[in-house]
Amino acid sequence: MATVLYITAHPLDSQSSFSLAVGEEFIEAYRQANPADEVIHLDLYKENIPQIDADVLHGWGKIRSGSSFDQLSDAEKSKVARHEAIVDQFVAADKYVYVSPMWNFSIPPVLKAYTDATSVAGKTFRYTKNGPVGLLSGKKALHIQASGSVYSEGPLAPVEMGYSYLKKVLQFYGIQSIEAIFVEGTASLEQAPAIKEKAIAHAKEVAKRF
Repeated sequence: MATVLYITAHPLDSQSSFSLAVGEEFIEAYRQANPADEVIHLDLYKENIPQIDADVLHGWGKIRSGSSFDQLSDAEKSKVARHEAIVDQFVAADKYVYVSPMWNFSIPPVLKAYTDATSVAGKTFRYTKNGPVGLLSGKKALHIQASGSVYSEGPLAPVEMGYSYLKKVLQFYGIQSIEAIFVEGTASLEQAPAIKEKAIAHAKEVAKRF
């Protein structure tokens, strides 16, 4: 049995979001193909994802200097503990499905905060004399990304920093099996329904082998 983190980063619902609509169809097809697997849905807009702020940095600094967890302030304890829970859950999973829109060429801020929380030395990667090494080899990931224009290829490809960013981060963790489903060109109202249906059909096929 595998554990799948279904990570969504959109404040609306699947009736209003192309990425969520495709994501829901994917995860339903995945469940049908893998009934024994555990799927954990993380709606990042409903989760507590602390940013790396002064409390977090001070808390980490105190612990590195030899202080015990109990010596941290209440705010430091809360945020540091939450960060640890996030990365531990991430490390324990076998597969990751990210679902997000492209905003300003990249990912929503809450997904960036989640990615920051999972990028922890000794957990998802480690430093060696030859440079950093990922610790999550053998796992796999998928990113479903919706955008108004086409960014996966063509003249706008150089400014695509959503999937390309996540891919680099996941490769840094040692994950090499990474796929993407692009729901692109949805700003064209006439073509949007067909684009959505094509992406859903693709997602269902990917789900059978993911």
